[in-house]
Amino acid sequence: MNLSRRRKLTSHVETGAMNDIMFFLMLFFLIASTMVNPNVIKLLLPNAKSGKAVMKKSINLSMTAEGGIFLDKDPVIAAELEAKLAAKIPVDTTERKATTVILRVDRSLNVQKLVDVLDIGNHLKVKVVMAADAPKS
Repeated sequence: MNLSRRRKLTSHVETGAMNDIMFFLMLFFLIASTMVNPNVIKLLLPNAKSGKAVMKKSINLSMTAEGGIFLDKDPVIAAELEAKLAAKIPVDTTERKATTVILRVDRSLNVQKLVDVLDIGNHLKVKVVMAADAPKS
């Protein structure tokens, strides 16, 4: 009598290629997330020890070292800043309280220009917050 043993079939899944694919997907999302920036104006912001994140409706106001003023990426002349900012701020008082002007100023800019913009925000009765880079750990 010839008894033969049954051969057991084993299945094996190669996962080496899966690791490569996952690495490239992670690399792609890391690069893509660093390129997505709502404000394309390059500034060197001053550093802050602590800060709070603003989650309400916001208007971005950027001032470059050369003196250029940008209101939500649109260039604005200094003489027209108050009128253009007033046009973007809601008239309703509850919406006005929820609106915040985020002031992004280059660290080498003259302080008087910063005070002038803060004075415009005070005149329009809107909250103006200055943006700063988070501390690096």
